[in-house]
Amino acid sequence: IHQLGPRGQAAFVPVNCGAIPAELLESELFGHEKGAFTGAITSRAGRFELANGGTLFLDEIGDMPLPMQVKLLRVLQERRLERLGGNETIKLDCRIVAATKVNLLDLSAKGQFREDLYYRVSVVSLDLPSLAQRPDDIPLLLHYFVQAAAERFKRPAPQLNAPQLLEYQQRAWRGNVRELRNFADRLVLGLDNTEAEGDAEAAASLPLKLDAYEASLIKSALDVHGGNVALAAEQLGIPKKTLYDKMKKSAPKRSERGGFS
Repeated sequence: IHQLGPRGQAAFVPVNCGAIPAELLESELFGHEKGAFTGAITSRAGRFELANGGTLFLDEIGDMPLPMQVKLLRVLQERRLERLGGNETIKLDCRIVAATKVNLLDLSAKGQFREDLYYRVSVVSLDLPSLAQRPDDIPLLLHYFVQAAAERFKRPAPQLNAPQLLEYQQRAWRGNVRELRNFADRLVLGLDNTEAEGDAEAAASLPLKLDAYEASLIKSALDVHGGNVALAAEQLGIPKKTLYDKMKKSAPKRSERGGFS
């Protein structure tokens, strides 16, 4: 959004609203004047000023404390601010992009997020599906992260074959893109055990391989649809009863001692 827009040549300034202590967030966003508080030995521009002409990215805005939300709302409405401890009004011209992993309206209903701020920042909303819901993106993203990790670690990028990519597309990736990026780092560093698993699979019989592959497809479909058997069966192209039978077949069996085997 930033790079492809008219502000692409100006600054892109990210702020993780949940990572900055509440008592420091106002100074980080709006800046401060010399002597505004103990330790403020010089004046300092805040993230809003640094993003002037460009884009300010408020990541995890749902974690912002309520008192700070009030001040943020005023700045967004007036497009101007005053540094902490200052009297000069500073005009702003920057795009605001906010992101959250939680439903802000749900937080608003619980009194944890201001409804007026929600409607102020949600002029245009984009819902990003989980990685498991868009498996076709995984090879492209993984290739990008592997190349970036290889450059960062000064190591050769491993070549990924079609069976590997297919297996990666079937994983749940509960950590979404962050998990995929960490996985790419492990691949480049040679810390992933995929090859060892592949050697074990090579020694297995064809029926066992087919059963394992079928079980992975079923698990992936159930993960994508939150355990909804009807939707998972529809995705797999089989009747719901057939899926129940296959799930029962692949479920762990109780041993004579009462545990699972």
